[in-house]
Amino acid sequence: MGREHPMLADGYEPVIGLEVHAELKTRTKLFCSCSTAFGAEPNTQCCPVCAGLPGGLVVRRLNRRAVELAILAGLALECDISAYSHMDRKHYFYPDLPKGYQLSQADEPLCRGGHLVIGAGGETRRVRIARIHLEEDAGKLTHTAGGTRLDCNRCGVPLIEVVSEPDLRSGAEAAAYLRELRAVLLACGVSDCKMQEGSLRCDVNLSVRRVGEETLGTRTEIKNINSFSFVEKAIAFEAARQIAELKQTGRVRQRTMRYNASSGRTEVMREKEQAADYRFLREPDVPELFISRETVERLRRELPELPAARRARLQKSYGMSADDAAVLTATPGLSEFFEQAAEMSGYPALVLHLLLTDLLRLCSGEPFASPVSPGQLAELADLAGEGSVNRSTAKQLLPRLTRSDASPRELAARENLTQISDRAQLAAWVEQAMAEQPRSVADYRNGKTNALRALQGRLMALSRGRANPVLAEQMLRGRLDQTNQEEDEHV
Repeated sequence: MGREHPMLADGYEPVIGLEVHAELKTRTKLFCSCSTAFGAEPNTQCCPVCAGLPGGLVVRRLNRRAVELAILAGLALECDISAYSHMDRKHYFYPDLPKGYQLSQADEPLCRGGHLVIGAGGETRRVRIARIHLEEDAGKLTHTAGGTRLDCNRCGVPLIEVVSEPDLRSGAEAAAYLRELRAVLLACGVSDCKMQEGSLRCDVNLSVRRVGEETLGTRTEIKNINSFSFVEKAIAFEAARQIAELKQTGRVRQRTMRYNASSGRTEVMREKEQAADYRFLREPDVPELFISRETVERLRRELPELPAARRARLQKSYGMSADDAAVLTATPGLSEFFEQAAEMSGYPALVLHLLLTDLLRLCSGEPFASPVSPGQLAELADLAGEGSVNRSTAKQLLPRLTRSDASPRELAARENLTQISDRAQLAAWVEQAMAEQPRSVADYRNGKTNALRALQGRLMALSRGRANPVLAEQMLRGRLDQTNQEEDEHV
């Protein structure tokens, strides 16, 4: 790509791979019928199976929709879908995993290979995807002054783990990768990707090496980061910490870390396990998984237009910037709303401006839910574009539309907000503004063209903001020039 790798102190560079965990958008858990709804009272959405109680065995079935969503994610990321895979027991002892092992996939993941193209710092990078495997989530620990509480509601929730190759070289690239992956998963309906609820989080695998070296250094893993900015900050601190450790001791210890957002530092969580420590074992109670070509092709036909393709089309079709196209495709439903409104309006650029600068402020949450319809936004843009209202008034009308059943045109007329273009009325305001501000008229006559702004401001005040600003400026400028000519002739 003809770009320099970001360098750290003394010519070191970070080498970064991400393991992204995304909870799948299913109603029930991976191996039982317990609900996956977020926000329930602790330990009210679990059974002996997902809580791992003694004697509780998984149901001899796999959540079909979870498998389909995992395949959709693989197809969207250009992965090869395995015709055969199976579940494994991954053993580790931690309070949020009551049964002492997690059902995951070790040597036969559902998806292999693939890639994701990202943009960061004006450059593009093709990040390879090593694998996507299916697994069950663990519980959640809440640490308080009085102790640690365990909530098993999340136990058994189906998720995928998207594992990248170590192709990233900076915190900015890692955040860009995470944003793009989130956009893809949202577009496909694979996950709701609500980082604040923990349904999208990532582990960062990071090592440092001298720029130009091919051998990878000893890596640490930073667990469970659920913020784009925290990913960048954690990488920056951990890379600098590893360089300092290398310079001091000559080696980096392989550890599992956590990021402390309050201190902005990474902290040791535990010594890093090796693959052998997990004692992977074929899960005997879940049948093997066979995926037919027909199933893969059926799911391939379900793929929507992906964010990268949609961004390119929006830029080409509407002449918008790359940044605006990225905003539209980052939130489910937003670009669809824009295109519906733009097709109904003669001023798509105004639709985009009103949507991104004003309407989004009135919305919250995902997917995008607008308090006004695409038709109302289109009509409002048309009113501003044709000069019936000025742009300032259009912005004022938008929140009023959320509280009214009237159309934008009806509302503007009812509240006397339509723009005045009557030349006789504008001429009267021009004369009044000039009479009230003779100093500004004199300054303009003496070549101080900025004086025109003061006169324009007074004219708009006299009209209570309803004067057509373009026509008013033309008439004001013409009257001033006429005054200058009359003065010159008089002299």
